[in-house]
This record gives sequence, structure tokens and C-alpha cells, in this order.
Amino acid sequence: MAMNTTRRTFLGGIAASALAPQVAFARRTGSYDAIIRGGMVFDGLGNAPVEADVGIAGGRIAAIGKLAGRRAALEIDARGKAVAPGFVNMLSWSNESLIEDGRSQGDIRQGVTLEVMGEGSSMGPLNAEMKARAVREQGDLHYPVTWTSLSDYLGYLERKGVSCNVASFIGAGTLRAHEVGYDDLRASPAQIARMQALVRAEMRGGALGIGSSLIYAPDNFANTDELVALTSAAAEFGGGYISHMRSEGDHYLEAIDELLAIGRRAKARVQMYHMKPAGQANWGKADAGLAKLDAARKAGIDVSANVYTYTAGATGLDAAMPLWVQQGGRDAWIARLKDPAIRARVLAEMRAPAVGWESLYQAAGTPDNVLLIGFNNPALKPLTGKTLAEVSAMRGTSPEDTIIDLVIEDGSRVDTAYFVMSEDNLKKNLRWKWTMLGSDSASMAPAGKFLLKSTHPRAYGNFARFLGKYVRHEQVMPLAEGIRRLTSLPIQQMGLKGRGRLELNYAADVVVFDPAAITDHATFAKPHQYATGVSEVLVGGKAVLRGGDHTGATPGRFVRGPGWRG
Repeated sequence: MAMNTTRRTFLGGIAASALAPQVAFARRTGSYDAIIRGGMVFDGLGNAPVEADVGIAGGRIAAIGKLAGRRAALEIDARGKAVAPGFVNMLSWSNESLIEDGRSQGDIRQGVTLEVMGEGSSMGPLNAEMKARAVREQGDLHYPVTWTSLSDYLGYLERKGVSCNVASFIGAGTLRAHEVGYDDLRASPAQIARMQALVRAEMRGGALGIGSSLIYAPDNFANTDELVALTSAAAEFGGGYISHMRSEGDHYLEAIDELLAIGRRAKARVQMYHMKPAGQANWGKADAGLAKLDAARKAGIDVSANVYTYTAGATGLDAAMPLWVQQGGRDAWIARLKDPAIRARVLAEMRAPAVGWESLYQAAGTPDNVLLIGFNNPALKPLTGKTLAEVSAMRGTSPEDTIIDLVIEDGSRVDTAYFVMSEDNLKKNLRWKWTMLGSDSASMAPAGKFLLKSTHPRAYGNFARFLGKYVRHEQVMPLAEGIRRLTSLPIQQMGLKGRGRLELNYAADVVVFDPAAITDHATFAKPHQYATGVSEVLVGGKAVLRGGDHTGATPGRFVRGPGWRG
């Protein structure tokens, strides 16, 4: 009876007549492309698992049950392991890493089958000046920018060959750069109308909605009305709004209010990137923040959040400087820093309480909590892995002067980790039932150009750490619920259909892992280390990971959003 009840849950009421032809043929003949046998099958909805076989045909789930005597070209023994829908990385920075290496090794080996990009900036829409700037500002990874729209870029990845599926929000900062530029200017009605037209075109092309990153330039220069206008255009096509809010520190609660106001006014789903009150002085705001979110959900606002499973964030030294000096983009920013008068003003503002901007340097509390993890200039690469305090002492300059000097010398924002979060708050935020997972990093490999820089360990360990440390050891939630956070919940919150569950006729993105063994190994000292415990990963029914080793297969596809007009 239990199996029959569970099978009804898996089938989800989809009639046989609705099946894809390949799935119907497989069920009629008993011949499948792949069968995963004997695992504990989790549906992705948070229900208890059942021991069952999973049959796959035509890139879809064709059967769940006992398939003894049935045949398949690929047979996978999953006895003693969990079988789950492929995991979703709700905050991926694999925009460039997938161009360099489409295998997505760091995330695939953790079970991630969908990379979702677009936090503030996206790979389209671009104009000619933006394309030239993108090439000029490339770091260790070099590539031609041959696309114009975001959908062109995602299609380019699919054609080039990627192991994971890919999707993206439209960067609010990208839209602003396209029509307004990089300065702190209010968008005119005509500019907003043109940005809305770009949004509508990208939504028809398969984008997920609007993504913003409001502590950075040029995103920060947009006011709430502008963000509502862009999100409203996306909402016409079922798109949502996802945001690194305007403050994650001193004005954390006010930033939540703005997020919720955008959702209410635009009538759109909204999500908070890397949910965290940052800086020890703000750690006590976590409960009030959660209360606001719960009240908003009761009032009908569809709000959710994502987190990474570490107490340090990673961004750049730009997050230590006021935004006015960063107007005009990277080259203009660095040119201003070379002006002695401007430098003096920046130093004064970096040392005073931040007013009208967010300083992660101040949130970290001490230069010992600021870790330098990525340089472009070969002469500076030996500083990788040192704290700001160490480099400041080496150079005999103040921490603030050192920050400015490093940006000028490297010609970049300098990749930086800031230790600003509370472990207790991380667990508290994970327990909120609308929280999902995002690495806030690129999926890469411990080889080639990726080794030219250090990185945050979340690039290799975020999802394994969630399932190993927080689900298995800390018991923050049951395994079935943890899998829901990685699968059906993010798919639901993006307005997508037909994936994120192990259910008849759903996309056959599947991960097989050992719940007792899945473990992250990446550390801040040695971040380029794969997680272990995931043995098999299928994307669209094709084996990408077998026995813990990458097959080299690249079956990944551009997952188009709810407004796609194909």
C-alpha cells in the first residue's frame, strides 16, 4: 500500500496520453535508455523515500517502481544510495567558467544539474560599447564576445557543449549600463521604456526575470521605482525578481522592506540572494528579518531566499569603497583613485562610518577578517591567500591605503573574502522553509587556468557541505526536506515546469549519492578540491558522472523561463 501511495505521488496525475512518444514506447515495450536500480528514491517534494527503480527514456522519467526483467542500455546500481532530482544552483557565477570548460566539474560532482546566473549583471543584452568593455576587462579567462542578447549567450553555451543545464535572470545593472550608463543618474522615462523593451525581448527569449545587486555600481544607482518598472515588465511573462539587497548590514531590515515592496507593486515573485545580516553588530536582526518574510508570505507576497553554507562571503575590494568613486566603470574608478585629492576623500570615507553605501570591510571588523583570493597581475599573485592585515604589514601601509593600492596595481576589483556572518544565523536561515541553496561562485576544476587564482571553497563544496554538515551532522532538517530545497523548491520559485522532481514525464536530471558519505573537502587554504559522495549524475537522461568520474558528456541545455516564445 505504501508503494502504491508513493507511486501516485510520483505520477502526479499525468495521464498516459500526455507522455512523450519515447516514454510511452518505453513503457509499452519495457525497454529504456537507462534504469537506476534499487535506490532510495526521493521525489523532490519532501516526501519520505521509497526503494524503487527509475526508468528513463527520451530524456524523461518513464517509470518509477519495480522494473525487474526490463532492459536498458545503461544500468546503474543504486542500492544503499539516495536517488534524487538533479540539484539547482540558484546563484551561479559560471558565466565565464563554462566558456572555458563546459564540464562544470566542481558542481556536477556535487549533483548540480542546473546553473542559474544573473546576479545584477548578465551576459546580455549587450551593445557594442559593452561588448568592447567586456573583452577589455577579462582576467585570466579570454574569449570572444560573439553574442548580443542573453538568450544568444545561453544558446551559445548549449551549442558549444556544457554538461549542466543553464538559465539566467537579466541583470538590472546590465540593463542600466545598456541604456543609462555607469554613472549615478536617474533614468529618464524614455530610458526606462527602452529597458522595459529589452526585458520583454529577453523574457520572450527565455530569461527568468530581473536580477539585481544593489550594493554595487551601477545597480545601486537605480531607485525602487526603476526596479519596479523592470520587474513589472518581466512579470508580464511570469518572471520574478531576485536581489542582492541594497543592504545586508546596518539597513538589513529596510532592504527587506524594499524587496517586498517591489514584489507587491510589480505583482511578482521575489527572492533574496545569500540571505544574511552581515557584520556582528547586525547579527541580532536575523529574527526580525525572518518575521518580516513570514508576514509578507501571509499577506500574499511570494518571497523566498537562497544561502551558501559558509560564514564568509566573497566579492571584491570594490565593496570596501564608496560608490561615487566607482562611477563610469572600472577604468574611470581606477583613474580617480590615482588622483591624490580623490584618494584622500576615499580614505576618509573608508575609515568613517559608511553613509549611503555598504562597506564589507567595516562589516568584517578587522583586516584579519579580509582574505585576498584572486589577482590578475602576475606580480601580485604571490599575495593570494594572505589577509589584508598581512599584506598591509608587509607593505608598511594602512589597510585602507593597501586596498586602494592593490586595486590600482591589479587593474581589477581584486577577488576578496570577507568573514562577516554568524553560524547560528546561517542555521536559522537554513531552517526557514523557503530557503534554497546558491554557491555564489563559478563551477570550475582544479586544473588549467582555474589554478591561476584561489577561490572561495563554496565553488567546490557548497551543496555537499549542506547535505553533509548541515543535514547529516547538524540535523538542521531531514534529508527529504534538504533535497526539496535543492530541487522542486527552486524550480517552483522560478516558475518552471516539468523538472525538479522524480515524476513521470519530468526531465531526467538525476543524482545518485551516498547520504552517509557526501562531504566537502575545499578549504580557504586549499579551495580547489572536489567534494565526494556523489557517484552518478544524469542530465537529460545522459550520464555525465559515472562511478564518481566525469564522462565528458555535454548534454546540458538552455532551460527557458516561463515567458519563452519558441
